[in-house]
Amino acid sequence: MEPLDLSSGRTFSQGFPHAFFTWLRANEPVWWHEPTEATPGGEGFWVVSRHADVGAIFKDPQTFSSELGGTQIPDSKGLGYLLNHTDDPRHRRLRALVNKGFTPRMIGRLEDGLRQRAQSILDEVPPGETFDFVPVVARELPLQAICGVLGVPQEDRVVLSEIVDLGMEAGKGEVLSVEHVKLLGDYASRLIEEKRREPADDILSVIVHAQLDDGSPQLDIRELRAFFNLLFPAGAETTRSAISGGLVALVENPAELARLRRDPSLMKTAVEEIVRWASPSVYKRRTASRDVELGGKAIGEGQKVTLWEMSANRDEAAFAEPFRFDVGRDPNPHVGFGLGTHFCLGASLARLELRVMFEELLDRFDGFEVAGEPTWFNNNRLVGMNHLPLRATPKAVSVP
Repeated sequence: MEPLDLSSGRTFSQGFPHAFFTWLRANEPVWWHEPTEATPGGEGFWVVSRHADVGAIFKDPQTFSSELGGTQIPDSKGLGYLLNHTDDPRHRRLRALVNKGFTPRMIGRLEDGLRQRAQSILDEVPPGETFDFVPVVARELPLQAICGVLGVPQEDRVVLSEIVDLGMEAGKGEVLSVEHVKLLGDYASRLIEEKRREPADDILSVIVHAQLDDGSPQLDIRELRAFFNLLFPAGAETTRSAISGGLVALVENPAELARLRRDPSLMKTAVEEIVRWASPSVYKRRTASRDVELGGKAIGEGQKVTLWEMSANRDEAAFAEPFRFDVGRDPNPHVGFGLGTHFCLGASLARLELRVMFEELLDRFDGFEVAGEPTWFNNNRLVGMNHLPLRATPKAVSVP
């Protein structure tokens, strides 16, 4: 099969190239990607596509470092203080401080507010008329939720979301372009100073003032700014893509939609299947800290290694009928939230948002119809739709 340029966002402008990765898993599960004109730094990188190999890398942070180069193909400027660009012991300290804001109690108490927000969002859906599902519904709940978590005024949410969207669309091989990261970080600095002066009832305030029992220092402004720049795009964009991707999967698999309607207890497994199916964060990057062999290939110290979660989540060796959407799939060992020490910090929040939104969608509407071709972000790191024309048929109101 003709190789694809995985360092270019254009390769993903029609969605994830499943056919190419199916070929890789069968023929070149650990494949050397030569540099192209689009490859940041002009350096080639390894592409790891099988579930077992991806899991092995996630579980071996000593050999496959996040701190030596970052988690995307271009080297990061946030090494050593951005949570997902650190190794232990730095990562352990940062994670322990940030976890103080993400306790089960803190996340659990968000459900009532999220449900009210979801209901208000669905009030804006024009019954039976074509509308753009992504900005009207899929974007709004994660956006409102992450603003609530971070104590961002709701009136600022659209401006911040536009910064993130423009940064993703830049197509420079990064989650966000450097200039848009700076815009987001400048906003974060102002917000963090407000939380220092006047802490509020939000998770960012908890993290700004968090301190460990061992006397470790609080997070400094650079670490807090980096945390905001990590969490806001992740919270706003990945769950949005899971909501839109999950709805399309249900529309394209009407028997599974009917099954979920008949048995709402399947919602828990349905949420996991949506995460597996959509896998909005499609790859991570690590750097080899030593010479190592993987899949019969010799990986040299200092070389970039990319592990592709979306491919792992379609691996025939790990999932029965991986290209079948199954709301009751169990077991479902997907890696949509990662594995090991860098398991997604916001996984519980994302699961809660997905459950609430799909419960409300199914409660409110009898049917959904994709009314046009969706369009996709020009981004190879967070792959998802930016527009989805849809028609939703509301349930008939019974007259007593």
